[in-house]
Amino acid sequence: MRKLVNFCDYFVICSASSDRQVVAIADGIEEGLLKLNVRIRHKQGLKISTWALLDLGDVVVHIFEGEAREFYGLEHLWQDAAKVKWEK
Repeated sequence: MRKLVNFCDYFVICSASSDRQVVAIADGIEEGLLKLNVRIRHKQGLKISTWALLDLGDVVVHIFEGEAREFYGLEHLWQDAAKVKWEK
């Protein structure tokens, strides 16, 4: 993302099957980051929502309920950004 924007290096975009799962995924990410002593700069959409955002500075995490992910189309909007394959 850094070649396209000046506010982060990476977007992490993931899907959830319901608005409650959006919140649960965000909570799980936050718990994991706390264990690593990583501070979240800004959180948005954590009350029952179809889209939550966690801003970590260099990384911005987007958690979408399926229809919201299609509607906002971030992958299309930022299609010029290099994709990083995630492997476990």
